[in-house]
Amino acid sequence: MTFMLASVTGPEEAEIAINQGADIIDSKDARSAFGAVAPAVLRATVDAVARRRPVSAVSGELDMEPEVLARVAATVADTGVDYIKVGLYPDVRRDDCISALAPVARRVSLIGVLFADYGADEALIPLMAQSGFAGVMIDTARKTGGRLLDHMGIALVGRLVARAHACGLLAGLAGSLEAPDIPRLLLLAPDVLGFRRALCAEADRSAPISAEAIAIVRALIPPDARAIKGAAAPSASVDYRLLAARGYSPRTDDSETDRIFVRDFVLPVRIGAYAYERDKAQNVRFNVDANVLRSDHAAEDIRDVFSYDVITDSIRMIVAQEHISLVEMLAERIAALILTHPRVMTVAVRVEKLEVGPGGTGVEIVRRRPREVAKVHHLYPTAEEASPKVAG
Repeated sequence: MTFMLASVTGPEEAEIAINQGADIIDSKDARSAFGAVAPAVLRATVDAVARRRPVSAVSGELDMEPEVLARVAATVADTGVDYIKVGLYPDVRRDDCISALAPVARRVSLIGVLFADYGADEALIPLMAQSGFAGVMIDTARKTGGRLLDHMGIALVGRLVARAHACGLLAGLAGSLEAPDIPRLLLLAPDVLGFRRALCAEADRSAPISAEAIAIVRALIPPDARAIKGAAAPSASVDYRLLAARGYSPRTDDSETDRIFVRDFVLPVRIGAYAYERDKAQNVRFNVDANVLRSDHAAEDIRDVFSYDVITDSIRMIVAQEHISLVEMLAERIAALILTHPRVMTVAVRVEKLEVGPGGTGVEIVRRRPREVAKVHHLYPTAEEASPKVAG
């Protein structure tokens, strides 16, 4: 499950974010990419939140000077925040900076931030774990230079999330994220998704946050019932409109479905049972049809649809993992991953190898979700197994 982080500029925005269901309140100067607010503003935000939610704060856009970074982080820790996000910019002293932060990591939960547009270095993740960091976040340093997925493919982002989890760290994703990115990134099971621009009117990150915009983002992230440091117990209310939009429908009859499809999607894939097929990737064509539960009202925004990006991203993630011997095996994996989404009732997957002979050769399978799973899921379900570094 995944927590929603809302970046705010002060106490007033923090209150709006809390009222709309944000899990973590993140203090940041929205006028710059990774700017820190004034100490007085940060203290006022911490006081206003009053332990109702955990509070995080950025250390600011600092040079990679180990002593300076450690001193600033220690000062931020004195404000009573729960998490400090430290930007780790490309520099020959970056390893020394991480090591220098170890004493601070014993006082407060540190989140090391790697920047996708500067080339997030996967090798730093084990060093963060050794230095006592609580987590790693993949973000973008230049907020006018594109979204996270403009700089990194979904498979690479997934690999970084998996590496963080393997090292016992929380994994967070941010970087000018928009509402349509959310279903795609939830495939990767990050612990945190962070937002600023998507929470503001007209997607202007320097504008005040909007309750309506926050509500759209909140509705796309199934609330997480795990305990997070400093958070009060969430309300147990149920909004059946949001349940229907997510496909958690109380109807157990033959509900109407819509068909979402992907046609002629071609990727290079390491596939085949012959030895010569292991030497290089070959082009494979995918056609997928997913029958998804229809919402109980006409589609109004991203909350009401099942995105075709989820299908293409599922395929990208699977083919990036390892050599696959059989097209049947590949089709089964794709179908199984797509059927993990509660709205999907039936999926047809056609996989064709395009370089074996004239035309295409392959397989088509149809798989169905058991009807009994179409039932009500409460907005705040029983907590699942906690991820690393998340309090149980």
